[in-house]
Amino acid sequence: MVFRCPICELRIEGPLRPHILQMHGEAAFKRAVLTDKERGISDPEIGARYGISFNTLQQIITEAYGANISVLQRSKTIKRWEPRSFQEETTTVWSFKQRGDWATHNGRYRGNWSPYIPRNVILKYSRPGDLVLDYFVGGGTTAVEAKLLGRRCIARDINPGAVGITLENLRFSPPRSLTAEAEPVIYDPEVRIGDARDLSDIPDNSVDLICAHPPYAGIIRYSTRIPGDLSALSVPDFLREMRKVAQESLRVLKPGGKCAILVGDARRSKNVIPIGFQTIRVFLDTGLVLKELVIKRQHNCRTTGFWYTRSIQHNFLLLAHEYLPIFEKPLIGEIREQLPLWEESPSCWLHREAVPEAKKENLETTTVWIFPEDQLDAEMRRNLIQRFCSGGHFLEVRYGEKEEWPLDEPPADTLFIRCPPPPMTESRFVGYRGLVVHLAQRSWNWLPPGAVLIVEAVDFRSGGRLIPSGLLVYEALQGQRHLSLKEIVIVVPNPPPCPPSDESLQIIHRYLLIYLRN
Repeated sequence: MVFRCPICELRIEGPLRPHILQMHGEAAFKRAVLTDKERGISDPEIGARYGISFNTLQQIITEAYGANISVLQRSKTIKRWEPRSFQEETTTVWSFKQRGDWATHNGRYRGNWSPYIPRNVILKYSRPGDLVLDYFVGGGTTAVEAKLLGRRCIARDINPGAVGITLENLRFSPPRSLTAEAEPVIYDPEVRIGDARDLSDIPDNSVDLICAHPPYAGIIRYSTRIPGDLSALSVPDFLREMRKVAQESLRVLKPGGKCAILVGDARRSKNVIPIGFQTIRVFLDTGLVLKELVIKRQHNCRTTGFWYTRSIQHNFLLLAHEYLPIFEKPLIGEIREQLPLWEESPSCWLHREAVPEAKKENLETTTVWIFPEDQLDAEMRRNLIQRFCSGGHFLEVRYGEKEEWPLDEPPADTLFIRCPPPPMTESRFVGYRGLVVHLAQRSWNWLPPGAVLIVEAVDFRSGGRLIPSGLLVYEALQGQRHLSLKEIVIVVPNPPPCPPSDESLQIIHRYLLIYLRN
């Protein structure tokens, strides 16, 4: 390809980067890249024109603007103040095909969350005039929603560039009729540079709701050379620092106050890194309890063409889900008992079948599987068999039946451990988790290397709290060194069942934890 140098107008064969660096220098090269970005040229076009990667482009933008933003110019015209036909979410799976662009919301700040998320959280867990805290404010999405909905807000970010973008996005005066109060009040958020690990300027027991979207341990770099930026840390370091964030969150929340944190998983060496589960554990260990666990579905994952072929060929799924745990600070004197680890000798039912070699077609390629409700079990099973057991033996075990596990069962290629039918109780779950651990320990002897262990888990409620079954099963299997976690799949019925009449979200998702035998 031939490109014209934007500085000297020469026609250059191939990418422009070597020519501009040699003839005009690095500063001129970066200016040329930023000029094209400001003109609205797409990222792929800039990459081909200059011969740079997407990460290099992000680094140039972040160094120049002090924040990782995707669009350098934005419209200052507010087209509307509210989302069209908005309805609050009623189930544990939230899916927003359109990001949302009312008021000053935009996608400039790379990786920021959809404004539908803080809008739902603020409406569900706070009242007009309550104090909302976002200590990873980024481009100001939470702060804008708090202002629109008549809540007071404290907005913090360690990155001065992010604080600047937030202040810019807050320069508006909404109609007072937007708030739900009899005498509407609009509060301007308090915005400043700050570290989520040190909220010493915020009094104890003063915040009604925390609503935040932390960086994902190196997934996206949000700044350059800012000490304490969590986006630059490894996963262990990220979790260690998030423990400090959780401790500060517990301190500043009022008893009964809520804390909503959006976090996702990552992938390393073809295996999933369950940052979501690990972050939830960090917050639970501080003394917070789990009120809800929402699955946020992502819509930017390609499921056809190149990515479909790659997903089947290399047997991996595109990450298409994030976790939105809603924690609650217990009331003074409230004690939460921990579940016992497991029971011994659980009973189960076994079904074994030989699976012939089958063509892999019409398979799911992301970590969110949505099937018609009346076909969910059949489609889930078909996807598991065709992905992991084509041409082998598939064993399905269901907990709680009368028949016992046969001790002399020969090796299999895939073992699928199924949850007991609803309703789930704490005692039934403890027994089920015991079965999972029991079979995982035995799998060393009769699952050959490369075989697959699949464990189903379903969250449930007990005593006013949500029991995160997927997290607890994952933790119970961490000691099995012969197993490595390959995928976490979220399975959802379509359409979902009717929502419940109480204030709790209806739990409609289930987990499939997929392990490889090393």
